Amino acid sequence: MAQDFPNLFSELAVGPTCLKNRILSTGHMTVMLENGVPSDAMVAYHKARAAGGAGLIILEAARAHISGEGSRPAIRAYDDACIPGYQRIAKACHPFGCKVFAQLSHPGREMPLAADGTYAVAVAPSSIPNERFHVMPREMPRASIAEIIDGFEAAAGRIRQAGLDGVEVVASHGYLIAQFFNARVNIRTDAYGGSFENRMRFAREVLKAVRQGAGPDLAVGMRLSGAENDHDGLDDTECLKIARALAQDGTLDYLNMTAGTSAGLAGSIHIVPAMSFETGYTAPLAAAVRAQVDIPVFVAGRINQPQIAEQILASGQADMCGMTRAMIADPRMPQKAKAGNSDDIRACVACNQACIGHMLNGYPISCIQHPETGRELEFGTRIPTESPRQVMVVGGGPAGMKAAAVAVERGHEVTLFEAGSILGGQVALAQLLPGRAEFGGVTQNLARKVMAAGVTVKLGVRVTRELVDQIHPDVVIMATGAVPYTPLIEGAEDAHVISAWQVLQGKAKVGSRVVIADWRCDWIGLGLAEQLARDGCYVRLVVNGMTAGQSIPQYARDKWLGDMHRLGVEVIPYARFYGADQDSAYFQHTLSGEPIVLEGIDTIVTSLGHQPVTALADDLGDWGGDIHMIGDCLSPRTVEEAVLEGLRIGSQI
Repeated sequence: MAQDFPNLFSELAVGPTCLKNRILSTGHMTVMLENGVPSDAMVAYHKARAAGGAGLIILEAARAHISGEGSRPAIRAYDDACIPGYQRIAKACHPFGCKVFAQLSHPGREMPLAADGTYAVAVAPSSIPNERFHVMPREMPRASIAEIIDGFEAAAGRIRQAGLDGVEVVASHGYLIAQFFNARVNIRTDAYGGSFENRMRFAREVLKAVRQGAGPDLAVGMRLSGAENDHDGLDDTECLKIARALAQDGTLDYLNMTAGTSAGLAGSIHIVPAMSFETGYTAPLAAAVRAQVDIPVFVAGRINQPQIAEQILASGQADMCGMTRAMIADPRMPQKAKAGNSDDIRACVACNQACIGHMLNGYPISCIQHPETGRELEFGTRIPTESPRQVMVVGGGPAGMKAAAVAVERGHEVTLFEAGSILGGQVALAQLLPGRAEFGGVTQNLARKVMAAGVTVKLGVRVTRELVDQIHPDVVIMATGAVPYTPLIEGAEDAHVISAWQVLQGKAKVGSRVVIADWRCDWIGLGLAEQLARDGCYVRLVVNGMTAGQSIPQYARDKWLGDMHRLGVEVIPYARFYGADQDSAYFQHTLSGEPIVLEGIDTIVTSLGHQPVTALADDLGDWGGDIHMIGDCLSPRTVEEAVLEGLRIGSQI
């Protein structure tokens, strides 16, 4: 109940506005725009979080000036066309007592491509290259600086006209304003460079302009990184000095603290930190700032549960907690916590696959556990069935559990059969790897939903054609999963070749000198390499791709690759596994065709993909009932596709 979270559900005054609680959805790109303005899908997305109890929603970074327009679509706050879209979001969220702020930004040199796919004319304080995107920007003339500042003022005026409650200026993550802060990036010799005061000038003039455009009735805040954690990035001492100086100016109503920078790979992993980071790990950065300023301090970074947020607030580290991915995974998280139903919260596991992973690939964001996110217009409401049916779900992995829960919620009678002794499918294996224990929450969350919905679950039952004939359901949903693919490997009979599954299940011993043959280029190879290296093995991770982890979200991959280097794991790319003998593994370079021979090996661990389990589907080929296949038995992919297909079939039958 609310009394369990007295700080989280207390009001907070932020300048001229009052927030009903301390739960914040931070600015994040949703990829739900149409011609640079919010779409119906974006309105529905934010409305779902407002209805779920969020106290404040900060909308995604909008471009304050056309010079910041790049290949990644953003709200065009430099154009009056943005006003109706902002108005629609405010109208959708305000009835729930949720305040809505807009966010204004300019990427500066963090802009590799223009809207048409050509290389952009990126601008920055100085012509200092960006390491991550390999961009050499153009030094901004004084006239451009003045024009961009005017753009911030005009954009803030549009936000005021749209009826929003506040404006947040982005000076975090190495974007344009942060570039002016940094003496290693800003080497100007005019009034905007050199001394600390000069390097602060651009930010101060932007804030003054935004305050002028926003007027007295809107809150004005700024987002800052408390540390950029990157080569040549701002350190925590520099960031604290910047935050303190800005707060003392009297222009700001709040500071919103985060970590990282877009400028380098090491800093970028903090933009959306993966599960390998501790929950709430950015709170000390906010605490350092809060101890020295007199305005509210927000914080974001792996705060995925109300208990964590309450602890941060109660300890005085921050005044408000960004819980963005927590509400992507469960839009009703605040509502559940307030009502005393914390056990029913679908906790974010920070896999980054369907949220930031989708965004970086140019697709609308969603959630692997809750594919209704981003699809609110299609799946936002469960439509009761007019013809209840008896449904047999075969397989207790993510696909089967989601299908079963949704079907029962719609009014069907559902029995789920699982051949094993526990629910979860391959998730039960994934959670065994180092740093992946939290991924097991996917199973826990889905299993809890299955039980709460009233699905009848039968474990240890292998479904056959005879059992289907005996029960004679109206519908059979097959979610029988997949098993490791084991191709014919020349000489394997003379070598110690085992599968990733055998390692994770403890069914095979591993020698001290290991080669991992990784066709999948995903979390399995990286996770096994980390586990075996930490066990003291000399590990060579050999991948059939450009890099290890090629198929997983980049922030999770890049963090892991750094760990691999520190652990001494040798990563060998562009390699196709084809043979083995007693102490060697044979690969072929996928581009040159030349052999790669690795000697001195005790064990070869394979991660070569999966094959669908279709025996039951084959046996039911002439069965007259309604049959559906979902998840890996249809085609081996990931948890995301499995849960989405479970949602779709559960909604259709």
